[in-house]
Amino acid sequence: MERRFEVRLQELLDDAVLDSRVTRGMLDRLERFVEPLVDAFSSAEQQRHAREYMTGLCSDVKRKNAETIAYFHDQDRQAMQKFIGQVPWDHRPLIGELARQIGAELGEPDGVLVFDPSGFPKQGKESVGVARQWCGRLGKVDNCQVGIYMAYVSRREHALVDMRLYLNQEWAKDRRRRKKCGVPRETRFRTRHALALEMLAEHGSGLPHAWIAGDDEMGRSSAFRRDLRALEERYLLAVPSNTLVRDLEAQPPAYSGRGRRPQVPFTRADRWCAALPEDAWTTIEVRNGARGPLVVQAVKTRVLAKTDRRRNGPEETLVVLREWQDGGAIKHDYHLSNASPETPLGEFARVAKAEYRIEECLQRAKRDAGLAQYQVRNWLGWHHHQTLSLLATWFLTQESRRGKKIHRGTDRADGSHDHRLSVVSRTRLRFPDPHSPQQHAPPAAKRSRLRVPLEIT
Repeated sequence: MERRFEVRLQELLDDAVLDSRVTRGMLDRLERFVEPLVDAFSSAEQQRHAREYMTGLCSDVKRKNAETIAYFHDQDRQAMQKFIGQVPWDHRPLIGELARQIGAELGEPDGVLVFDPSGFPKQGKESVGVARQWCGRLGKVDNCQVGIYMAYVSRREHALVDMRLYLNQEWAKDRRRRKKCGVPRETRFRTRHALALEMLAEHGSGLPHAWIAGDDEMGRSSAFRRDLRALEERYLLAVPSNTLVRDLEAQPPAYSGRGRRPQVPFTRADRWCAALPEDAWTTIEVRNGARGPLVVQAVKTRVLAKTDRRRNGPEETLVVLREWQDGGAIKHDYHLSNASPETPLGEFARVAKAEYRIEECLQRAKRDAGLAQYQVRNWLGWHHHQTLSLLATWFLTQESRRGKKIHRGTDRADGSHDHRLSVVSRTRLRFPDPHSPQQHAPPAAKRSRLRVPLEIT
């Protein structure tokens, strides 16, 4: 075995050792974490159920819903189900406290706010908001609920901050189903982009950020990009490969001397990209990997993009990133930004990398805190479970950060990070009742090569 592989293997083996200090006192820390949150509940019984539900979400039970969490605490399921699905406690103060903590713990001036829809496959038609619609989890149109999520990403960590349940127009107009599922009367149809803007208005001032990012479902809407410009927010949003753009830096066709001067024609972003010479790309080194440096290649240009109504939009910057996948395939990602064209490619690449962090946040919440394991059909139950799941995920994220500091040594600064797997996520912990005692590298760039710390190091 080559020396570099031996070193990497030893690092992995060392990382697999769980220090006993990681889990010591975790229940006490969970109790302290929940303490400022229970003020949102009006009775001692609700406060007790909130503690028990949070404990269950942080435990190792396989299905983290009201029924199994009640059984986990050796209780009858009906009281816990009623607490989640029927008792009308307000979840917004809890989300506000979550956002405040994330801003205080992870906030950096150049942080990134990321928006992403996530689908929850469902059977039947009775659950609130369920309809045949695009489900990213399945990669197709299917029966599902869709939540719009907001995450905060900085060099310190990344975490989910807030969510909204999407109701399509059919659901929003169906009085019978709305009444049956307890949808508030004031709730009207809102597009996914409008829901994202609503969360931005609520939390944007408390979360230090310099960028807005999102996948192509968010970026394809020229109206959403227009609204962000009106709010003076700087964005880098993914767009589909068939987005029509006019390259403002390309040489226009020769003028014949008659009529209007010809302009560069609009073309699909992927076709524009395919016509580039190889030396147009800049190679950006992300970090060192076991098989050599991990890199992406990037290119940018000033463009006009067609709007949703097929009109010419304002000047934007088209940013394309490509990277080599296993098997030799090349993956291209297309983005539009209202940032200055002089913005370094390395900064664009950093923000584009941050966009994918929300997927990690969602996977973490679904895997560790039962985000998708609810068994509720009404409006209250969905929002109550989601809120407590986001809070449990944030607690586990803090425990993971604490475990990393223990592995590194307690003298390391809070802002330093590594790429080790979440210590808490790798540990199957059984929580007792808190009240009882106890890749292929691309060829070298022909124009330039930048080394940018895109990964948290």
